[in-house]
Amino acid sequence: MKITSIKNKIPSKLYDVLSKQDFNKFRPCQEKAIKKGLLDDKNLVVCTPTASGKTWVALLASIKNILEGKGKAVYIVPLKALASEKYKEFKKDFPFLKIALSIGDFDSSDPYLADHDFIITTSEKFDSLIRHKVYWLNKVYTIVVDETHLINDPSRGPTLEILLTMLRQLLNNCQIIALSATIGNPGTLADWLDAELVIDMWRPVELKQATYFNNQLEYF
Repeated sequence: MKITSIKNKIPSKLYDVLSKQDFNKFRPCQEKAIKKGLLDDKNLVVCTPTASGKTWVALLASIKNILEGKGKAVYIVPLKALASEKYKEFKKDFPFLKIALSIGDFDSSDPYLADHDFIITTSEKFDSLIRHKVYWLNKVYTIVVDETHLINDPSRGPTLEILLTMLRQLLNNCQIIALSATIGNPGTLADWLDAELVIDMWRPVELKQATYFNNQLEYF
């Protein structure tokens, strides 16, 4: 699927950024996501290998919804370092958006977030913001959960699960995009989120397995 095929389905600002990337057609998981309703407000669980293009799946929906006036986007990541990395990357690539980073004091409601379109945060911090009853929560439309497989983590998983449960109750018409490279039960997660499931094994660099013995590699 070529990028030009969705030119009339997304805002011109988003298409301009997309057309300047170093690819002219979508990767397999991106094409599958579009065909399963990514641009039509469908919830999606995207389970594909690392570097297969999952981030752009999330960005297409998030930025499209922001520019069309549907509401804010919240991008949830598991680590503060990853949140900071995404913040720098997105600020550079999308200067027309008001992007904010919220990973600090759990006792603060970070009132400045009300004036931003795209909020990057951790699950623990976003849980804190909800418990502070931030007034702008009902303006959130797109929720992206990166590294969703951590929902199975004994220490951090419960917070993410409760967070998603609360968001689905508080935001009746939001779009949820869950991303993971390693989740073991994607179908179950998709059913829980009322989401379409996107599974693909394509990766930019072929993954090979081998054993190393006596200075020799023997590939499986």
